[in-house]
This record gives sequence, C-alpha cells and structure tokens, in this order.
Amino acid sequence: MVGAYQRIAIIGAGISGIATGRALKDRGIRYDCFEASTVLGGNWVFKNPNGMSSAYRSLHIDTSKKKLEFNGFPMPDDYPTFCHHTHIRQYFEDIVDHFGIRDAIHFEKPVRKAKRRADGTWSLVFDDGTREYDHLIVGTGHHWDPKWADFPGTFDGPTIHSHEYIDPFDPLDLKGKRVLVVGIGNSAVDIASELSNRGLAERLVLSTRHGAYVVPKYLFGKPLDQVVQTNPYVPLSLQRKAAALLVRALVGRPESYGLPTPDHEVLTAHPTVSSDLLQRVGNGDVVVRPNVEELRGDRVAFVDGSVEPIDAIIYATGYSITFPFFDEDFISAPDNVLPLFKRVFIPETPNLMFIGFAQAIPSIIGFVQDQASWVAAYLAGEYALPSVGDMNASIARDESKQIAHYIQSSRHTMQVDHVLYAHDLKKEWKRGRKRVQKRRA
Repeated sequence: MVGAYQRIAIIGAGISGIATGRALKDRGIRYDCFEASTVLGGNWVFKNPNGMSSAYRSLHIDTSKKKLEFNGFPMPDDYPTFCHHTHIRQYFEDIVDHFGIRDAIHFEKPVRKAKRRADGTWSLVFDDGTREYDHLIVGTGHHWDPKWADFPGTFDGPTIHSHEYIDPFDPLDLKGKRVLVVGIGNSAVDIASELSNRGLAERLVLSTRHGAYVVPKYLFGKPLDQVVQTNPYVPLSLQRKAAALLVRALVGRPESYGLPTPDHEVLTAHPTVSSDLLQRVGNGDVVVRPNVEELRGDRVAFVDGSVEPIDAIIYATGYSITFPFFDEDFISAPDNVLPLFKRVFIPETPNLMFIGFAQAIPSIIGFVQDQASWVAAYLAGEYALPSVGDMNASIARDESKQIAHYIQSSRHTMQVDHVLYAHDLKKEWKRGRKRVQKRRA
C-alpha cells in the first residue's frame, strides 16, 4: 500500500500518462509525471517537438468519438464523429485541466536512464540530476520507433517510414511520382488513399503481405464500432463466423475490388478501417500488389512476378517496442513480445508497471483507463497481486490464447480486444480484492 513516504513516477504524458495521472489523483495519490516534450498529448501532437509523433497532416482517427471519451468527461458536441488529430490534442489538454493534473507534469524532462537499485527502488537519471522513486509507471507508447521491412536488393530512390510522412509534399515532394506504399494497416491505406488523388502521385502501388479485410467506418448510418463489438460470453469461433458473414454482406469479397485474398480469417488480425481505399482500388487509383520480392534499383519486383517502376517508397510497416531508458539486459521486447501479467506487471518486479502497450480494439483510450484504474487500486492497497508463479502461469495462458486467435506477426503480439480484456481484468480485480481482505483478516 502506498504511504505518504512513497514516491511514484510516470514516464510520458500521452494518453497513458494522462489516464494514469487522473486515476492516481482520484485516489489522492501523489506522483510526478515526466514528459520529454514541451507539450502533452504524445502521438496525437502533430509535429511534436520530441520527434516521436506519427501524426500526419490529414490524420483522422478511425475510432468514433464516443469510444474515445474519458469517463466523466465527454467530448464536445461540436466535435465530428471521427476526429481530426487537432480535436484529440485539444481534448487531452482539456482533460488535464478539467481533472487538475497539469501541475504534476514536468515538461522537457526526458528520462535518460531508469535503474533499479539493490533495495528495489528506482533511480531516474535526467540531464540535470537524479531522482529516486519507489514505483515506476511506463507510459511512453509504442508508435514512435519505426520498424522497417528488410527486402533483398537495393533501391535507388528515397525511402521514408510512415512515421516521417507529413503530407504529399513533406518530407518528399511526391507529386507526379510513382510511389510504393508497403503495408495495409490504417496508416498505409490513409496515406495511399491521399496520394492516389488525381494530380498527386502519378501511380500509387500498395504492397501487402497478408492481405486484409477492409471495413467501412459506418454501418447502417452509425459508426461501426458502436454497432458491432465482441461479446465475452459468446465463443470467439462463432463471433468470427458471424463477423465474416457481416463483412461479406456489407463489403463483399476483397478480390472483387482487386485486393488479394487475406491469408487469415476475419477478427484474427487488426481490421483495416477505411471508407476510401476500396473505392480508390476500384477506380484504379491504387494498384495493389502482393509482398515485395526484390528491390531492383529504380524498380520493385513482387512475389507474383510483376515488376513496377518506382520513384519513392513509404514503409508503413509498424513499430518496435523499445525502452531506451532501460538496459537491454533488464527488459526488452524482441519481435514485440513483452510478457506482462495482464499487460501491466513483470511478475518479479511488482513496483514496475506498463500502461498502454497494446493494439487495442476498438480504442486504446478505454483500455488505458481500465489499466490505470487497476494500477491505482493496487497502489492504494485495494488490490493485491497473486504469487509470482500464478502470474507467470496467467501470462502463459494469455499468450496461448493470443497465438490461437491471431495471425503470427510482431504486430499481433500486441493485439487486444478491449471488451474481452476488460471482462478478464474485472475478474482478476475481484480476486485481488479478496486477497487483500484475506491478508488483513
């Protein structure tokens, strides 16, 4: 249990840090939040001075605003259903002021090193000195360290990662160019759809390794994520079949638009949400190719035998989970595998917590609020962790479910259905409260 003498640090003032700060303050728990940038909001700050934002100029979130709201603080009525990044950034600013947590944020204070001392406490190293803490919460996010595809051969033209993409003219002037976008996640299809507008790229080629089920943002005039969601009481196999029938009825087969046949079932990969891509492909504005086989100077060969002349490549190939402030021999996430108890705790290190390290459907915001509330309850002494052995067994069970449900890729090691996660976390929280009562008896 946290006492008046205990010190708590949060690294990062993006979604995860804000949610955690709010949850701690709700329980009267004091903390310090350290943010590398001059501003809060993390990934949703366009051209964030810390260089870690992946937001591009035209970015709109693919989750409806009702699924983005913090508990007790609805989004303004005049916000659109699918918000632009400027709306989300302002919303976070308003949250911090509404709940009175701005004073706990230390701006321009990057953590250079986080070291666990012999007594179990944490030493945080800054440019201007060192501070000691009893508990450390990591909320630095996982969309800032670009992951690049490694293809045979060499390419003569410029290449960037989607992390660097701003608009069709920044950082590369792509007007009149033959552009290859690698990937079929939400950023890839957004960028491809934007560049494929007539008068911009001369030719837009989209390369995908697995294929994808592309779903619209609206269903029956309502946001898709407000109409369809997972049910924790129905077997996932049945839900997959129902989802497949729904996608087939609403969208049809991907092949009908010129997309490759996905190599996985519906719901076994992160869905690609776009109301534009299928029309762009159907219009011939976006040419879809399978995985890259080889880079050949000013051309790119694909595994189906086709070859395209290409002037520039944009890799929308995801991100790696990295922690530059930790020593690699202490913690790392090779291939984005980060074994944590309920995606928060390292069993052997109960005073280290991770918030927001998941690709949550339909929204990361609801997910981090649940995690933050749980962690706040733990720090307030309202919840007790199980034994190290039980936590490790739980991690193994959860990883087994993950492997059985999702396709095997580094992106999908992080895939989480928030509804199922919240259902599971609620049961564990209840068990943890009973452990507290038993210890006090």
